[in-house]
Amino acid sequence: MFQSEWPFMKAGIVYTSVVLLLAGCANEPIVDRRGVDEAKYQADLAECHTYANQVNTAAETAERGAIGAVIGASVGAVVGGSLSAEQGAGAGAIAGGAEGFSEAEDRKEEVLHRCMTSRGYRVFG
Repeated sequence: MFQSEWPFMKAGIVYTSVVLLLAGCANEPIVDRRGVDEAKYQADLAECHTYANQVNTAAETAERGAIGAVIGASVGAVVGGSLSAEQGAGAGAIAGGAEGFSEAEDRKEEVLHRCMTSRGYRVFG
């Protein structure tokens, strides 16, 4: 392994660790709970979380990271050769992965909110 690759590998390892820790953390919806049976609310919320957790955050992050790596490597190769290609791949993987993670988490939150709304709750956000 080249010494120049290490910062990008290290960043990728840290990034992947953070993604795995955060996967499955859809924000709790803000719901008007006036007149709501708390036991029913908790049961509905748990079931809606089950649906939201079907969004595969890790897979979407990895897919976007791989696409970013290919694009980054291509741009780096055109701009400055093999070292730039390696650096571009690392930067592209991190940027693409971050975008994929963010989009997956947004989808997860939307599924949770739609599920709660479909059960009759007033969801504010």
